[in-house]
Amino acid sequence: MKIGVVGGGQMGGGIAELCAKAGMDVIVHEVNQDVAEASKARIDKSLSKAVERGKLSEQDKAAALGRLTFGTDLGALADRDLVVEAVIENEELKKDLFRQLDDIVESPDAILASNTSSIPITRIATATSRPESVVGLHFFNPAVVMPLVEVVRGVLTSDATVEAARSFAADQLGKTVVVAKDRAGFIVNMLLVPYIIDAMRMYEEGYASKEDIDAGMVNGANYPMGPLALSDLIGNDTMLFVAEALFEEFREARYAPPPLLKRMVEAGLLGRKSGRGFYEYG
Repeated sequence: MKIGVVGGGQMGGGIAELCAKAGMDVIVHEVNQDVAEASKARIDKSLSKAVERGKLSEQDKAAALGRLTFGTDLGALADRDLVVEAVIENEELKKDLFRQLDDIVESPDAILASNTSSIPITRIATATSRPESVVGLHFFNPAVVMPLVEVVRGVLTSDATVEAARSFAADQLGKTVVVAKDRAGFIVNMLLVPYIIDAMRMYEEGYASKEDIDAGMVNGANYPMGPLALSDLIGNDTMLFVAEALFEEFREARYAPPPLLKRMVEAGLLGRKSGRGFYEYG
């Protein structure tokens, strides 16, 4: 199976690595050669860690790297069976990309998938002449570790496309798949974002310390990490964008980003991406 991944950052790189380890021919598209080289180095480092932990042999690492190609020519994706878009959460950027992919990808049976965590798939699909072939494939961070993939069916996504996307994620990548209807946030973020926002408001209003909020949920609810640490892991800039997208869609106060989150993003406290987040704030 020939795979294209547009955007080789933290999420796209993880998806590309998964596909390469599963034996697929993968092309990673990036905006320029320097970024492409950085993506290659990031995947190489991740594979090396897997070797160090005894989860991958040196031979399998070399084979996976051999299946990966990095470049800047979007036209190289013309022969792909599946293209996964993993660029930033910006609807107009995604639509423009899908418009180009619609012209470039040759096979009428090819699937065009978005890794968006919040933008309705139907809106992205309107940029193409084949909305029946457009689907959401929402991986979770880090993609090589997290077991879940949300398959999101747009209004016009065909049954065949949904089944092919489900089989790709479950049967070929070994992921647990849930199928979601097409509304902003899908399943996980519709439930997760209000929880994290409530924790931010609790801290901002002085109800409890950030340490106690996180410790409470880890030790009282058996969560693997607290909500503020989780926001740092996801990326506070991503959290802000998703909350804004959900609020714009539903106009419900539970999705409204708190001022604290906006201030943190403006200050560059992005969490894992910057090395500075909630535990460096205030």
